Formats: sequence, C-alpha cells, structure tokens
Amino acid sequence: MSLLVLATLAVGYTLWAAQELILPILLAAFFALVGNPILRLLGKLRLPRFIAALIVLIGGLAVAGALSLQLAEPASEWVRQVPRELKQVGPKLRQMTKPLQDANRAAQNFARAAGGESTAKPVQVVKTELNDPYRSLTSTPKYVAQVLAVVLLTFFFMVFGESLQRNAIALLPSQQKKKLTIDILHSIEREISRYVLTITLINTGLGLALAGALYALGVPLPESLLWGTMAAILNFAPFVGPLIGMGVMLLMGFVAFDDPGASLLPAGLYLLLHAIESQAVTPIVLGRRMRLSPLVLILALMFFGWMWGIVGLLLAVPMLVCVKLVLARIEGMDGWARLLE
Repeated sequence: MSLLVLATLAVGYTLWAAQELILPILLAAFFALVGNPILRLLGKLRLPRFIAALIVLIGGLAVAGALSLQLAEPASEWVRQVPRELKQVGPKLRQMTKPLQDANRAAQNFARAAGGESTAKPVQVVKTELNDPYRSLTSTPKYVAQVLAVVLLTFFFMVFGESLQRNAIALLPSQQKKKLTIDILHSIEREISRYVLTITLINTGLGLALAGALYALGVPLPESLLWGTMAAILNFAPFVGPLIGMGVMLLMGFVAFDDPGASLLPAGLYLLLHAIESQAVTPIVLGRRMRLSPLVLILALMFFGWMWGIVGLLLAVPMLVCVKLVLARIEGMDGWARLLE
C-alpha cells in the first residue's frame, strides 16, 4: 500500500511537472481520435490516408479560423468598451446592494461597540504590482510553438497512428489479449467520437438559442453571436463553464441595460437554457451508457483543472469516458465502471 501511494504521488507530480510536454500530446491524440471516423469515411472513397488527414486538418483549421475572424471584431469592440462601461456598473451594483451594505455596516458597528472597540476604520495597505511587458513578449512564442506542436502532432497521429497501434498490438503475447485490446480501442474511438459530436451539436444548439434570445432582447447580432459562441465553448467544461458563463452574462447585462431588472435577464435566460440542456436534452440524447456520476465528475474537474488549467477542464470528461469504457470491457472491473455512473 505504501508503494502504491508513493507511485501515485510520483505519477501525479510527473503529470504536473511535464504538462508542457504531455498536454500537446494528449490534445493531439484526442483530436486524432475524433477525426478517425472521418478518415475511414474518406478512405472508402479511395483517398490516401495522407491526403484524407490533410483534408480533415485543413477543414478543422478553416472552421476555427472563420469563426475567429467573424467574432474578432465584436470581441475587440467589447474589450475596448468594458473599462468605460464598468464605471457605470459600479453605481448599479451599489444601488442594488445598498440595503445589504447598510445592514452589514450597522452590524459591524454594533459588534465593535458591544466589544468596546473603536468604530474607526483600520488603516488598509494596498499593494500594487507592475505588469512586465517583456513577460508577455517572451511567452507569446512559447504559446505559438505549443499550438503548432498540437497541429503537427494531430496530423502525424492521424497519418501514422493506425500503423503504430497495429504494431503495438502485435507485441501482445496472446490472441485473446490482442482481440480484447482491439475491441477496447475501437469502442473508445467510436464512443468518444459519438460523445464529442453529440456534445458539440448540443452546445451549438445552446449557443444559437442564447444568441437568438439576446438578439430578441435588443442586443446587436454580432454581440449576440459572440455570447452564444462563448456559452457553447464554456459548456464543454461541466459545472465550471456554466458558472463562468453566468458571471459573464451578469456583467454583460449590467453593461448593456440601464434598468437593474433588465440587467438580470441575460443571466436568467442563460440559466434557463442551461437547465433545459443539462437536465433534459443531454441525458435523453446520450443515455445511460455515457452517464457519469456528478460527484466523480466534479472531483475530476477539480483535479485536472488544478493540475492542467483550462485544458484539464476540457479533457477531464473525455478521459473519464475512456476510463469507464476500458473498465467496462475488462473482466472483473465492471464494478469500478458502475462506480463512475
């Protein structure tokens, strides 16, 4: 047991310390896994795997680039307006929270008076931190290199991953283990592709519904599409993404609307749409087979988010699905798979 604990801690520390090397490989393997069914479909059309992988990769980059160009202008405009608009948000928030602040201030004064303490405010020390422009200048090439590494690794995984997988399976000692491994790999590829495609369609529908609702409230169409895209992307990280989305929608409501009641409408619509999606649409579409325990999911999101940041939040659910599928296929481990449901 002691050796097991030490080995677990060593593996966890290695995953954290080597994240700059591990994360591009995991992301590339995940993208290649999702693109493999498309490669097989193109292979039936007699296209070489190299050409098919190039088509899939260029198509994915083209979609991401077109979406970025479409949303770049409203996003930059919003960033320019936020410092000015935030000055107007302060009075609205103070007006809405004034009764609570007065009650809190009265309670503090009463407690100090009862304890014989002075009601004078203590001296507060404010620390300031200067932003180093050279830090962002030196970190930009590293991020660009990581993105290029993910793109290149995805391409090579799609082209040479199948032959590498076949040669690795050939090293297994018995035919039964080879058959079981092939069955597990095909099941993971099929289920992960189905899961990612389904979740992408559901999140796209959520984003379009939110964009339409915001447009009906009078928000300009480019900004509505921006917030809808944000909601769709954040929904890939369960629990954490919607919480961030709620905060952003509250901020956007206070900036876009003058009336305090109308300011809460975007956040209320977002909460309503997310409740419909998470409680009705997703369970019905995905079914029991892809169901994960909320407690296990929250623990996985906390762990991988702490260890790998945003990328860990996005990879937590697919990795849990892979673990569940592997455990369900191995004899004697199906109880652990049920533990994740």
